[in-house]
Amino acid sequence: MILIVGGAGYIGSHTNKYLSLKGEKTIVLDNLVYGHKEFVKWGNFYFGDLADKLFLKKIFAENKIKAVMHFSAYAYVGESVKDPAKYYQNNVVNAINLLEAMRESKVNNFIFSSTCATYGNPVEIPITEEHPQNPVNPYGRTKLMIEQVLKDYSAAYGIKYVNLRYFNAAGADPDAEIGEWHNPETHLIPLAIDAALGKRDSLTVFGTDYPTKDGTCVRDYIHVNDLAQAHCLALNYLLDGGESDSFNLGNGNGFSVKEIISVVEKVSGRKIKVIEGARREGDPAVLIGSSDKIKSKLDWHPKFDDINTIINTAYKYRCQAPF
Repeated sequence: MILIVGGAGYIGSHTNKYLSLKGEKTIVLDNLVYGHKEFVKWGNFYFGDLADKLFLKKIFAENKIKAVMHFSAYAYVGESVKDPAKYYQNNVVNAINLLEAMRESKVNNFIFSSTCATYGNPVEIPITEEHPQNPVNPYGRTKLMIEQVLKDYSAAYGIKYVNLRYFNAAGADPDAEIGEWHNPETHLIPLAIDAALGKRDSLTVFGTDYPTKDGTCVRDYIHVNDLAQAHCLALNYLLDGGESDSFNLGNGNGFSVKEIISVVEKVSGRKIKVIEGARREGDPAVLIGSSDKIKSKLDWHPKFDDINTIINTAYKYRCQAPF
């Protein structure tokens, strides 16, 4: 059994489907604060919270769990600045509760949903795993803290881990069974699609004076199914006796905000009303990651590395989404 914590959320649900199609038995644990019960179409579901230590013990006692995948962090950067206590409690304290339940049950394989936000402002592009980790907001700091906790738990208790540091997750299940459903939505691609579909009046571009090719921020977008594939490879790596490690997950290509808007307009066949806004504090001009390490070590090969394909899958889901 694979325990997927946060498996009713965006990346967790896609990983659950991917693992299930590969023949793995899964358990989803989610408190549905940001996840959606409708996304738990595979495996067994437990409704509950990592703050409940007795509940965690029950899950591990009732199931023969061989590995844990942890997706259940809060991930709104702005909110983390305004309410850091919420983030340290959920992303750090609750994650340690999970690790303690694993330790008591002698479950020693852990795959952590980390983030490129642990690097902070880039000092070189593309960003490799050796880049300094200097997060600039509480969200990034909580993720880095758990990476450090994992290093200590690995040395002291034998828990093996893989940290997967995502760049910009995007797209949706090609079958449109599940997709990106955040409330509030803050990601560029779904916001642009909603503007094209008339679900919102306009799209605000935050900053048009960056030192980039068209003045807008450049980001590295990776399809959610390629993230799911990476989790499956990381699982097999640990189960085969691999040592603890960290890997970036990106496509190594950067697309500006204006380029993304242009592709959404092309895919939808509709014009988007764009409002030019001021820069957001803490937004680097360019974020592009190198995934050479995971490609070499785990033989990871993205299947959806074309931005048109990524946006097509997102658009297909968004057109028939239940919201």
